[in-house]
Amino acid sequence: MNIKENISHLLKQIPDNVKLVAVSKTKSIEEILEAHKAGQRIFGENKVQEMKGKYEILPKDIEWHMIGHVQSNKVKYMAPFVSLIHGVDSLKLLKEINKQAKKNNRVLDCLFQIHIAKESTKFGMSKEECIENLTSAQSMENVCIRGLMGMATFTNDQKQIEYEFNDLKKLYDNLAKKYTSFELLSMGMSGDYKIAILKGSNMIRIGNKIFGSRDN
Repeated sequence: MNIKENISHLLKQIPDNVKLVAVSKTKSIEEILEAHKAGQRIFGENKVQEMKGKYEILPKDIEWHMIGHVQSNKVKYMAPFVSLIHGVDSLKLLKEINKQAKKNNRVLDCLFQIHIAKESTKFGMSKEECIENLTSAQSMENVCIRGLMGMATFTNDQKQIEYEFNDLKKLYDNLAKKYTSFELLSMGMSGDYKIAILKGSNMIRIGNKIFGSRDN
């Protein structure tokens, strides 16, 4: 199947309330344009400079999501245009996003990345850090915390993945009672998005099932 058919096939599989983020990292301008022509408008990148380069060339109705780990010194390059930052994993990073958003007269939407996987290589806050940082975020005028993001362990153990997604959904539900800005739970990628949706995800990040295998 081509990119257009892949998107159409995916959209038939997912509920209407679930937003599809096309993971376009390492993908060419032509491939992204093909997805855009098929109606896809949300694209996710994991490198700020690559995203900035694509933003400058591609149609301006695209919503750019930063889905990778973000270094504080790179925030200034995406602050003028990024739509959603998925990987906010520290108070230091949040403060820098707030600072750069203010310089651009914007309020930047963010998700707190929670560490739910067994792997220590994955980034993210603990639940305790999340609660503390949410309190701190209330005094920041140029960021809005829209919800949470998490990445499950890379494993064939379906029960482990279900447990991790369940855990994140519970935390999300508890926090959403207190924070009215909460509306997004970003969990699920090409290998586990079906489980993620069953467990309450309303935003999935899909690369391979749209564009084919990665180029790197």
